[in-house]
Amino acid sequence: MSKVYYKTEEQIEQIRESANVLSLLLGEIAEVIKPGITTLSLDKLAYDFIQDHGGTPAFLNYHGFPYSLCISVNDQIVHGFPSEYIIKEGDLISVDGGVNLNGFISDSAYTFGVGEISAEAQQLLDVTKASLFKGVEQAVAGKRVGDISSAVQEHVSPYNYGIVRELVGHGVGLYLHEKPEVPNYGKRGSGPKLEEGLVICIEPMINAGKPGVKFWDDGWTVSTVDGKLSAHFEQMVSIRKGKPDVLLTFEHVEKVLSKK
Repeated sequence: MSKVYYKTEEQIEQIRESANVLSLLLGEIAEVIKPGITTLSLDKLAYDFIQDHGGTPAFLNYHGFPYSLCISVNDQIVHGFPSEYIIKEGDLISVDGGVNLNGFISDSAYTFGVGEISAEAQQLLDVTKASLFKGVEQAVAGKRVGDISSAVQEHVSPYNYGIVRELVGHGVGLYLHEKPEVPNYGKRGSGPKLEEGLVICIEPMINAGKPGVKFWDDGWTVSTVDGKLSAHFEQMVSIRKGKPDVLLTFEHVEKVLSKK
């Protein structure tokens, strides 16, 4: 969408309810993801879970996308198709999903390390997730989009990882993709001003190697240009004065993973 939509308090609470369903879904995926299952089985779980909670998958049929989740494996960055691919020990599985609950949209992503993963893969996950939280810290009224973007970039840059530039965060809530765009690189003090009523997705997409991307012939899947691993984490934030209001929490995922 080419328009910025500022939300009322009532709308923000409705978006929070949608986000809560999605947060619970990510926790369910954390419970079942393991070697030996297909990525398509995760997609079916998501479809059923969202329906059971009174919503519909926001991604399903969005511009023709044929699944409820984007599931991107290892060197795939985003928008991967669920398939008969059998998940293996050591895989990185990025799960990106959305919920439409009573007309209000949530969107989030989490990259899971399956079983024992390499030290390189673990560092990529840790740095990418930490860069998300650094960006979220800047998501307060009076700052600018560039403050978020630069916080992500400044955290990632010392590791010589590639920051994807072709894909960015965005406004969300009434539609899946709204203005403003929220890049993962930029200069402090630049870009649109962050004002109360704005709800945005912050979503670092970080490659272990080069920042370049490859678009697949399926019209959706995006992978790293050099075949190296990629990680993707995404949270929704309502812009407030003083501190960010995180609408979508990873606490359900983290609770499950801490027990594994």
